[in-house]
Amino acid sequence: MSSEVIHKVSEQRSRNMSAIKSKNTKPEITLRKLLHSMGYRFRLHRKDLPGSPDIVLPKYKTVIFVHGCFWHRHENCKYATTPKTRKEFWEKKFRENINRDNLNQANLSLKGWKIIIIWECQLKGDIKKLIRESLPN
Repeated sequence: MSSEVIHKVSEQRSRNMSAIKSKNTKPEITLRKLLHSMGYRFRLHRKDLPGSPDIVLPKYKTVIFVHGCFWHRHENCKYATTPKTRKEFWEKKFRENINRDNLNQANLSLKGWKIIIIWECQLKGDIKKLIRESLPN
């Protein structure tokens, strides 16, 4: 018999977690609309690139990842909280996410791609300024 402890997750928590999307999130769509209005043309979620970047600008050999502060652990961000229950599970999950992100970014860099990370909380500020500072005109 396994020594693994099985944790019962509440129905509410289960419902909340299953509703979280990995593609076409609100922050991602907000950024895509703005990029398009500024004249940028892009591809979405290219599976042939490491990490399947959210937005790919082939003309500029640039990829954009729109990271949720909670899932990708935006440092010193109020949205990067850790749930109080099952702390070990969450810490392991977050550590794996960060390691996977770092590996994907390293592989993209080796292939000559410029990488831009846009954090969910940054989209609550001046997005146009953020894009102008990050991307060529």
